[in-house]
Amino acid sequence: MKRLLLVGGGHAQLAVLHALARQRPRGVEAVLLTPSPWQWYSGMLPGWMAGHYRAEDCRIDLRPLAAAAGARLCLGSAVALDADRRRLHDDAGTTHDFDLLSLDVGSLTDTRTLDALPAGALLPVKPLEAFFAAWPQRLAAACAGDLRRLVVVGGGAAGVELVLAAAEAFRAAGCTVPLTLVAPPGGLLAGHAEGVRRRVESRLAQAGVVLHLARARGTAAGLELIDSGGNTAPTLPADCVIAATGARALPWLQTSGLACNADGWVMVDAGHRSLSHPAIHAAGDACTRAAPGFARSGVHAVHAGPALAANLLEALADGASAPLHRYEPRPRSLYLIACGPRHAIASWGPWSAEGRWVWHWKDRIDRGFITRHRSPPENTL
Repeated sequence: MKRLLLVGGGHAQLAVLHALARQRPRGVEAVLLTPSPWQWYSGMLPGWMAGHYRAEDCRIDLRPLAAAAGARLCLGSAVALDADRRRLHDDAGTTHDFDLLSLDVGSLTDTRTLDALPAGALLPVKPLEAFFAAWPQRLAAACAGDLRRLVVVGGGAAGVELVLAAAEAFRAAGCTVPLTLVAPPGGLLAGHAEGVRRRVESRLAQAGVVLHLARARGTAAGLELIDSGGNTAPTLPADCVIAATGARALPWLQTSGLACNADGWVMVDAGHRSLSHPAIHAAGDACTRAAPGFARSGVHAVHAGPALAANLLEALADGASAPLHRYEPRPRSLYLIACGPRHAIASWGPWSAEGRWVWHWKDRIDRGFITRHRSPPENTL
C-alpha cells in the first residue's frame, strides 16, 4: 500500500483529485490535508467584492471531490516537512508519513513593509478565506461612516482589480470613501503593454481612484510613500490598507530540505517534481522553475494540473521509466482584468481590448471553472 499525501487544495490539486476519481488506482492510500473544506477561487474575488457574485459562487467544496477520489480528508495546515524522511507535520500535532507528496499550498501575502501599520488597518488579500470573511466588515464600516480612506498597495493586476472592485462596492452602497492605489515606482502593471496601462489609468480616473507611484512603508500613523528618488511624501492616513503586494513563500518550505531558490520557493522540473526529491511534487504558488519568465499565477497552476496528476499516477504505478509529462508555459498569457462594474480589460502581449463583452468572457471562464470542479467525475475503469 502506497501513501499519497496531497497537501493543499489549490488549482493544480483539483486536477489530481479528478484524476484519482477517474482511475482510482489500487494499492494507494490517498490523504488530502488542507486548512478548509473550501477552495476559494481568486479569479472571482473582485467580482464578489463588486457585488456580482455571492460568496458561495466563488468556492469549491473539496469534500465530495476527496470522497470521489478515495482520499481521506484531514482539515489542518502543514507546519513542517522533513523531505529526507518523507514526513510532514500539521498544526494539530499529527505526523503524516508518505511515499509520494504533492504540495499545492499557495503562499502568503508579502506584508513585511506594511506590518507596522496600526492594528486592524492591514488586510492582506491572502489567505483568501480570511479576506472573504473580513471584507463585509470593512464595507459595513464604510456605510456607517467609520472608514475614512481605503488604500490598496500593489501595482499588479490584483491591485487594480481590488481597488476598482472597492470603488464599485462603495458606489452601490451609496457611501463615499476616498480610494488610493499605490503602485511601485517602476510603474503600473509591469509586464503589460502600454495600451493596457492607459486603459487601466482611464478606469482608475473614472472611478475617482488616486494613483501614487511609490514604495509604501507602514507606520503607526499610516503609509509613508517613497518615490523613485528616495524622497518621502507626507504620511498618507488610511483606516484600511489592502495588501496585494506579491507573494511570500511559506517559511517551512525553506527548512524542509527541499531544493529552494533564494526566496524560499520549491525548485521543480517541467513535470513539477522537486529537483532534489523526485518523490515530492509541487505546483501553484509554492514552486518555481529555472525557466526564464516563469511566474507563479493561477493561469500556470490550472494548466500545470494535468501534467502534475499524470506524473503522480505514473509514479504510483511504478512508471519510473515512463516519459515525463511536461507542462510548458506559453510565451504569453491572457489576462482579463475586472474593472469594478461589469466591464473588463483584456491583455495578451501587445494586444488589448475592453468592454462589457470582455467582462462576460471572463465571467463565462470563471463560472465554467467552478462548475467543472463541483461535480466529481465518474470512475472510468
